[in-house]
Amino acid sequence: MSDILDNENQSHGFAGSQQLPNATACLVMGILAICTCWIYGIFGIVFGIIGMVLHTKDKRMYLSNSMTYESSYKTSRAGYICSLIGLILSILMILLVIIVIIAFVGGAFGNLFGK
Repeated sequence: MSDILDNENQSHGFAGSQQLPNATACLVMGILAICTCWIYGIFGIVFGIIGMVLHTKDKRMYLSNSMTYESSYKTSRAGYICSLIGLILSILMILLVIIVIIAFVGGAFGNLFGK
């Protein structure tokens, strides 16, 4: 029975496929980057950068032997995209916080000095 399964796996190209070591972690970091970008952007930036670094390591492994890591590279790529989106949203959130602080401080000093 195992001979039949081995032959079937080899004919579909799944023989010797392995998982990239950071593919799942990269996806988790990307999802966390998106979910935490609204917390003043700090956590989203941290998780986004970690996810992008993990994907870079996985991409090097994938490029060295693409047939072996084909299945899990898609997971790592999805994590990279989520990390990038989370990083952009976090940067926008930080800019929004800065704008609100500047507007608040400008309004407070404007009222303080009678403008």
